[in-house]
Amino acid sequence: MGRWRGETGARFRLYPQAPRQLGITEPETIVLAAPAGSIGPGPSDDRMYAVVPRGKELPYGSHATDEGEQIMFVPPWHGETLAPAMPDAQGHFDHIETGTRAFEAAHVFGCAHFVLDIWEDYFGHPVPWHFAKDYDRLELSVLPSLKNGIIGWGFLEVGEVPNKSGEMQPFSLNFDVIAHEIGHALVYSMVGMPGPDDENAEYYGFHESAADLVALLASLHFNSVSELLLSRTSGNLYTVNRFTRFGELGEGDQIRFAANDSVMDDFAASWSDEHKLAQPLTGAVFDTIVDAFHEALLDLGLIPPEMEDLSDRLEGNPDYGLELQDDFDKWYAREPEGFRAALDDARDFMGVLLAAAWRLIDSDELTYEEVMHALVRVDRELTGGRFGRTIMHNCERRGIGSVRPGPHVPKKKSVSHVHSSRTVVPLD
Repeated sequence: MGRWRGETGARFRLYPQAPRQLGITEPETIVLAAPAGSIGPGPSDDRMYAVVPRGKELPYGSHATDEGEQIMFVPPWHGETLAPAMPDAQGHFDHIETGTRAFEAAHVFGCAHFVLDIWEDYFGHPVPWHFAKDYDRLELSVLPSLKNGIIGWGFLEVGEVPNKSGEMQPFSLNFDVIAHEIGHALVYSMVGMPGPDDENAEYYGFHESAADLVALLASLHFNSVSELLLSRTSGNLYTVNRFTRFGELGEGDQIRFAANDSVMDDFAASWSDEHKLAQPLTGAVFDTIVDAFHEALLDLGLIPPEMEDLSDRLEGNPDYGLELQDDFDKWYAREPEGFRAALDDARDFMGVLLAAAWRLIDSDELTYEEVMHALVRVDRELTGGRFGRTIMHNCERRGIGSVRPGPHVPKKKSVSHVHSSRTVVPLD
């Protein structure tokens, strides 16, 4: 894994998390797979381009006219734009000053490209855009008036929202949000898009789960994230920490958690928000990531077998973190670099496992149980079935395979993407 790590790629500076959060105050320099000099002003290349529109009032997507007619507003933006981010003489973008719109444009481009590099490596091949019949490139648009971040037919548009303190937090500088939206694009391409009348609960829940997992694993390719994660937890990943959060807007103000206790019974009567419905599946996969990490530690001789056995017995216990923290502190202090190597191994194993499993499933009549069986099948091919029982246990413990969600009952404050600008296409 890691073909984008070469020294010839274009350099960008990216915030692994929103600026000033969790002790990460400076952007980290990363290297893309695209060679230096191959990315032009904007930034732009043959896969995507970034713009900061001037005078753009409406976000892309479906809108109603005064007469009640539905129209689609789609790229490209033909109006004026702010000055594009420019590469330096060597073709890099790591010189651009933070706090500028040019940096925001470069940041959105760098995040989107970085995630695509990582996951195309996991898939083992380039992933075409789901909108390829209409557009060759993805337009990355910075629109501050938009209170969201959303990917749609040929566009990824990001705005900003206030955190609990009232401070505006631009999604253009939030890696998790951008990575999550690229995750949606990957799933649309590899699994398929829903039909215009499709309201399959588990398809939409799977989509949110997969997008979260794309962001989660991609974030672990930042050196600062892995180092901060391990130094704060000593490898006890069930401790509430940076790795379990998505889309943070401020300290303790995040959109959702990967390490969660959600089960399918929570949605047996009805569901209103696919982000919440995604939690049992995301939690089951997160549990498997932790199990893979522990197995890697055991393989490397970095923890004793009895510690790994105790971890298995305590899984799901609310006192897990307290019971094992002293052990993790002890063994991590002996070999921190070994723990980092084990985490990288677990990260890349799960990336390959998920990418291969997603290729086996289809958007038509998708169920969480189908996803579970796809993961088990791929694990059998990759490892001879080493994690098959673990995957089944982690899924079944959350009711996957035995409980189906009830009907969709929208609530006033729920945020659903069913039949939203994310899924609607011009033909509709």
